[in-house]
Amino acid sequence: MDKSKLPIGFFDSGVGGLSVLKDALKLMPNENYIFFGDSKNAPYGDRSMKEIRDLTFDAVDFLFSKNVKAIVVACNTATSAAVAELRRVHPEVPIVGIEPAVKPAVELNRKGKIVIMATAFTLKQDKFAKLVSKYDHVELYPMPCPGLVEFIEAGDLHSDELKEFLRDHFKEVMKEDIAAIVLGCTHYPFIKEALASVVGKDIPIIDGGEGTVRELRRRLSVAGLINESTQKGTIEFHNSCGREDVEELSRKLLGI
Repeated sequence: MDKSKLPIGFFDSGVGGLSVLKDALKLMPNENYIFFGDSKNAPYGDRSMKEIRDLTFDAVDFLFSKNVKAIVVACNTATSAAVAELRRVHPEVPIVGIEPAVKPAVELNRKGKIVIMATAFTLKQDKFAKLVSKYDHVELYPMPCPGLVEFIEAGDLHSDELKEFLRDHFKEVMKEDIAAIVLGCTHYPFIKEALASVVGKDIPIIDGGEGTVRELRRRLSVAGLINESTQKGTIEFHNSCGREDVEELSRKLLGI
């Protein structure tokens, strides 16, 4: 059996991971994809380590039941909590996680603080502390954003309420220079436009989706699992919430 034709499984705590899938569709349009969103249990950022690990393993088991050739944990919180353990349990499968794209923000070498928007859970983990320790020469400003995921899960990407929420969170930090904003949750790229309208279009807003997809392609290549088909691949959507409009929202977020 030609394993290269098997789908790639994407998982997120909700619809946020679609921002990473969107990057994958640009870079590898001929691959087949299965996306599982656990919107029923979103957001993960308020949950315990054990809960997040259990939910992540359940989601990954579901994707394995669909015979996927690789897994993308397209959720910063789940990556922090479970990706190392997933790789230990499934060493034979390429498993790619995501982390805040601090490095490209630092490399811009702009004056001011680098704001890192993420869930409280991601910001509290050792994985994040290690990432921060690499860049102790720059001023990083961690910004937990409880409540923001819920806007995006509801398909609200532009409302006045959303902009007010963002204004409120940036009120203090905007009194000083902001070098860049790092989106440390895969839901957040979908509100880039609203965020830019609040902080100003001159502040770079960076996410880790593209880097994650490049790493996915590298691992597939090493494993000899790149799909060489010239035809456009397929996308299959699954979500734990059972809402009928979720696939429609998913397609809207992907722009397909």
